[in-house]
Amino acid sequence: MILQLNQQPNIEDLRHHGPEAVEKLRRLLAYGAPAKPDPCRSDFFELEDGNKVFYIHISPVNGKVLLLATWLKDEEAAR
Repeated sequence: MILQLNQQPNIEDLRHHGPEAVEKLRRLLAYGAPAKPDPCRSDFFELEDGNKVFYIHISPVNGKVLLLATWLKDEEAAR
């Protein structure tokens, strides 16, 4: 699925990933990016950007985006 938000989101960086990660996430959400819903948690997603993954929660109440984690995607494991 492609995840795209219609308005500029309020992003809270809970684990201090830095302003570059927050800005990259903001752009991804504005333009749309491949995402996988978390099968165990409602409103949680893995958002992909090349070899990087952002794990986020989007509040169904106010639309706030919580940046919970980032990691590099293991290309070998993905195959």
